[in-house]
Amino acid sequence: MVSVVHSVAAQSDLEHSLQTLCDGLSAEEAVKMRAAMDFAQSVYGTHKLGSGEGVWRHALGMALILVGLKLDGDSRLAALLFAVPTYDELGIIHIEERFGQAAAQLVNGISRLNRLRPITRGFVAHSVESGEDNPQEMKAQIEVLRKMLLAMVEDIRVVLLRLASRTQTLRYYAAEPDELRTQVARETLELYSPLANRLGVWELKWELEDLSFRFLHPDIYKKIASQLDEKRTEREQFIADAIVRLKSELATVGIHDAAVYGRPKHIYSIWNKMRKKGVEFDEVYDVRALRVIVGEVKDCYTALGIVHNIWSPIPKEFDDYISNPKGNNYRSLHTAVRCPDGRSLEVQIRTHEMHQHSELGVAAHWRYKEGNKAASDDNYDEKIAWLRQLLTWKDEVADSSDWVKHYKEAALDETIYIMTPQGRVVDLPRGSTPVDFAYRVHTDLGHRCRGAKVDGALVTLNTQLETGQRVEIVVAKQGGPSRDWLNNALGYLFTHRARAKARQWFSSLALEETLAEGRAIVVRELQRMGQNSTNLDDLASRMGFAKSDDLFIAIARAELNTRQLQVAVRGSEMPVEERGAQELPQRKHKASDAAEKGILIVGVDKLLTQLAGCCKPAPPDPILGFVTRGKGVSIHRADCSNFANMEAMHPERVIETEWGGQTDSHSVFAVDIVVDAHDRQGLLRDISEVFTREKINVIAVNTQSKQGVALMGFTAEISNVQQLKRTLALIHEVPGVVGARRA
Repeated sequence: MVSVVHSVAAQSDLEHSLQTLCDGLSAEEAVKMRAAMDFAQSVYGTHKLGSGEGVWRHALGMALILVGLKLDGDSRLAALLFAVPTYDELGIIHIEERFGQAAAQLVNGISRLNRLRPITRGFVAHSVESGEDNPQEMKAQIEVLRKMLLAMVEDIRVVLLRLASRTQTLRYYAAEPDELRTQVARETLELYSPLANRLGVWELKWELEDLSFRFLHPDIYKKIASQLDEKRTEREQFIADAIVRLKSELATVGIHDAAVYGRPKHIYSIWNKMRKKGVEFDEVYDVRALRVIVGEVKDCYTALGIVHNIWSPIPKEFDDYISNPKGNNYRSLHTAVRCPDGRSLEVQIRTHEMHQHSELGVAAHWRYKEGNKAASDDNYDEKIAWLRQLLTWKDEVADSSDWVKHYKEAALDETIYIMTPQGRVVDLPRGSTPVDFAYRVHTDLGHRCRGAKVDGALVTLNTQLETGQRVEIVVAKQGGPSRDWLNNALGYLFTHRARAKARQWFSSLALEETLAEGRAIVVRELQRMGQNSTNLDDLASRMGFAKSDDLFIAIARAELNTRQLQVAVRGSEMPVEERGAQELPQRKHKASDAAEKGILIVGVDKLLTQLAGCCKPAPPDPILGFVTRGKGVSIHRADCSNFANMEAMHPERVIETEWGGQTDSHSVFAVDIVVDAHDRQGLLRDISEVFTREKINVIAVNTQSKQGVALMGFTAEISNVQQLKRTLALIHEVPGVVGARRA
């Protein structure tokens, strides 16, 4: 079994840690290891990771885990130095100069993969921001992450470093509980535990699963653990007796060098079997388990025959993974038998080579462990192909000849994977630019894109992106795309989707400008004629248009002139030579909705209007109207600063407006009220009583209190300004109130 150090706290003596890290290394590599420890400690100092764990403690824990996996010296160096680039801008260069190119490349690789660290939190933040909580979207995001990892992998040691890092994080959370550990545990079961399984690194797989299960389901974990403890003595005696009998039987057939011992019990595995098979704890077969390790494959089947001869095999509980290896090349014989006393026993049988692979997985026979640095390229490519097939997370591939084919498919994959600043991953076609990325995240982000940072550095908007990069978009507060983006020669847009979004914006902009121009012409002409009550929908219908917007567009495009408009408004017949159509139908005038409601009369009847939210006008405030693009006329107070800015930019869109004579007590207008007061108990209640006595409906309240001072905001519905003034005076009389005013 792999000997893995399970607690960094136990390694209080750095010299002892150094000896462990140098196990199996040459004298030259041992010197580098000591230098790396000193260098890492000086760089990390007292810095901590997002989990709260000290960076140095985490690095040392990772390195000791890699010792248990029997990885080479460069991997151990990379573990100690993994965070140096975070605190040293030239960290990669310094590592290469002092510890070699191989270690520097591994640190660079783990730095890229470590950008995936806040995936769960990044997803949660996105869900909160968007108001979504979609499990299907989270599963899709996990799948994109898996594909991204596949695309980024160039050296298997980088993936093993990442697994060691996650294992160390879970160990830290086991000793120092934190509210984030449930999110980390869930992500581990979704992403990292399946990865360890695919790579066959069972030692880490079981620990990742057991710790994650412990954090997510503490009650179930404790229950199963207690059930294991209750029968430990009985189980250990049972296993000891079974070992003696089986070794004796193996010796009688000439297998003298067999290693037989009890297999460790993993709580997550036990719970999984209980859940999937719907059985109780006592019915799980591998609670009592043996592992038999022999010299040759033929001995495996001989041992299997002896096991089935000693005990009764349980039907449908035999798996031959030697003849039919798992997708990660795991090989072993698994069987479950029933003992004479009725208790079950699981037995795993394998060779020493199979056992090494089952514990270490791909780490047991990768290129850097072969001793021959000049291994053939074909052999290396085949192993890369195998690794990438493992990482695809698809069904097992029984035929190893498919590996190279799958690798070539992966290598020709035209997809890149880019990260947002929040840690979410976006997939794009190869050749995409920051503008394509912006449109992929959100259409409005694409429209307002003005710059981009790739891994913290400013780049041009036509820069082609690469897998693993983190892209941050610099946006303008308002505005739209540049027409240069549609020029293919400039290379700003690569994807059809982004190009279509940009074209759509320009088409919409042209239509809105035309509508606004036509609406302004019609409104000014009607005001000049003194026809303020003209119904625009009726007018459009009399002139042969389906709606008023069609009339505005025709006027703006000079398809109609003001003479034709005047004739239609006055109701007289229009000469055929001018209109080119039959007599226009006359419709009875209807009062506008605004007039019927007694709220607002604005220039022309039946014109879409809205009260501006920035200044919230109410009678008898002096008001003016501004013709917007697509939203009718926006009504502002005459002293509104926003209106003054819009008037300066587009004076042709300003129209005269006034409050209608039909405005009555049933008409209400929303106004914002601000109250400054000394904070005290019952203050909000007393102010609310004023609104109640005045029969004023409050539709929004926002209060803040700091150091005894209260700032209170109310949005109330009033009939007129006189009612507002009376209410403000009454609020001012409330004890503790310093001031009350209209916002």
